[in-house]
Amino acid sequence: MLKEEQLLEKRLIELSKTAYHRDIITYSDFLNLNELNILHSLPKDQLYTRYITFGGYELAERQMAAFIPDALYLRGASDSGEEQAVLADSCNFPFCVLSIEPLHNKYAEELTHRDYLGAILNLGIERSKLGDIIIDGKQAYIFIQSALCVFLKDELTRVRHTGVLLKEVTLEDCHYSPRYEELKGTVASVRLDSLLALAFSSSRTKLTGLIEGAKVFVNGRLMTTNSYQVREGDIISVRGMGKFRYIGTLSRTKKNRIFVTIHKYI
Repeated sequence: MLKEEQLLEKRLIELSKTAYHRDIITYSDFLNLNELNILHSLPKDQLYTRYITFGGYELAERQMAAFIPDALYLRGASDSGEEQAVLADSCNFPFCVLSIEPLHNKYAEELTHRDYLGAILNLGIERSKLGDIIIDGKQAYIFIQSALCVFLKDELTRVRHTGVLLKEVTLEDCHYSPRYEELKGTVASVRLDSLLALAFSSSRTKLTGLIEGAKVFVNGRLMTTNSYQVREGDIISVRGMGKFRYIGTLSRTKKNRIFVTIHKYI
């Protein structure tokens, strides 16, 4: 294990220990897919509390972890998805949402994720303090730790050559619905490699290298085997290529292949 991974493990365990002993909720920085996998892979006997993760919206890739002492956890939810969402709302995760809009639409450039991220990092803000950056036309939303919200609003006035205005919005006002392309096709089984081949129009053989290269995650957990059986609702993320959700099985063909639907996010 790399030294950075060992330090992260130690930090996460310490946050859980603090939550337990002080009977408070503690929070990590924003964790990327690899870091989330390290968290999910920690043996339960090394953690003092349970935890949930949240990044501001359902498909958030970068998420904070909240370590919750039992008294507070049991008061809020069980392990069902709906109740977990209620618990996430009650945890008051310490981040805010900023909308970024061009000062003058007429002169606004087509800005990319890299443009926004570069402009923010150039202000000296660490990547771990930032969650996802989602782009919706000429508007963008940025999730950032609450302590840096005012600083970013005051200091970020331009992205590339475009003057911008930042406003704090609530999660409810963050009107963003991820766009997706619905794909239907037949697969021999709902194994991970079969669905990857359908989603990215490639052969299972070529995509096996992605799994071996530690680039494929299912619901934030690193996948190390291509034979994983994907379940309805699972979100599969491939670093550098994108992500999709497995919707489910429609029918079987006469040759016993499975007709499935996936939503590939664009």
